[in-house]
Amino acid sequence: MKIALFTDTFTPDVNGVAKTLSRFTRYLEHKKIAYQVFAPESTNDDLFSKQIHRFASLPFFLYPECRLALPNMPKIRAQLQAFQPDIIHIATPFNMGLCGLHYAKKMNISMVGSYHTDFEQYLSYYDLHFLTPFLWKYMKWFHQPLERIFVPSESTKEHLQQQGFTNLSIWSRGVDHTLFHPHYDRFDVRIKYNIKKPYILTYVGRLAPEKNLTLLMEIAKSLPPHIRHKVHWLIVGDGPLKELLKRESLEHMTFTGFLQGEQLAKIYAASDLFVFPSATETFGNVVLESLSCGTPVIGANAGGVKTIIQHGRNGYLCNPQSVDEFVHHTTELLEDLHKRIHFGHQGRNYALTQTWDSIFERLLLEYEEAVINRKQSVQLA
Repeated sequence: MKIALFTDTFTPDVNGVAKTLSRFTRYLEHKKIAYQVFAPESTNDDLFSKQIHRFASLPFFLYPECRLALPNMPKIRAQLQAFQPDIIHIATPFNMGLCGLHYAKKMNISMVGSYHTDFEQYLSYYDLHFLTPFLWKYMKWFHQPLERIFVPSESTKEHLQQQGFTNLSIWSRGVDHTLFHPHYDRFDVRIKYNIKKPYILTYVGRLAPEKNLTLLMEIAKSLPPHIRHKVHWLIVGDGPLKELLKRESLEHMTFTGFLQGEQLAKIYAASDLFVFPSATETFGNVVLESLSCGTPVIGANAGGVKTIIQHGRNGYLCNPQSVDEFVHHTTELLEDLHKRIHFGHQGRNYALTQTWDSIFERLLLEYEEAVINRKQSVQLA
């Protein structure tokens, strides 16, 4: 099978879509499966690969890390004709995705897509909710021709079904257990960030309005005094709210900037709890990473996060707008070491069941089904 991926974000971009697609292409290389990626250029891109075709681009105003490509259509057509893919996977609904849609139809190639980002939720955080009807009209038009639409969680699937989407299939996410594990030296992080408080609470993610960070700051300030004075917060990530959050931060709150790899894994493993109030996640990769490191999660009872956190087993789910619920469960777990350790073990055990290989194997089987169904429908016609 030969696979063409059309996406408006790809490594080295820093977001869940880019990381997932990068992981997928590494899997394809390992399995010696031919693929080509069509993606925008990246400001950080110092990588070269004959399988990755880059095009000039501009930042997308709602999500600057996702770029709007200015594709060279004749070049794309020539590359596709030379490659002759069996299937086109369209990962994003912007310019590169539109190119993939156009050429899949024009060249009569099986086409599937994936839905990664809940832009409806994003609009409300940027005071653009009046655009919601237009957004859904476009999204339905864009996804309607796709033979299969892959979504990362049951929650996202149900949400799209309510909007009239069909041909939906779960494409979950895995975690690298060899990188994200609980066996790091916890004192490395304490020494690096000069942490002397007994407890470390952590947030990892983009520092942007859609992550509900106003609530995170309220949680930090609303912890009972006997707990608040024993806590050091680590805020990992970057984004447009970083400077504002730093101005409003507590004394013992460190902004680490963007981290990845072992540096990030060490922070998860050294933390007592991971606090994640975002209600806009279609999956929640960082939640699974934290659990894989044996760190329980206090998260929003919304989106894909609620399918990862097992309430009362490896963490707690809270009303996305309730400071009191987040404070209550955070305090409960910090005061109960036995329960916190038990939740951490349960989180690690759950994460070990989420392997990338099994997830990608299932995706390839669904690709094959789509290709076979297309061939059969052509023969019947």
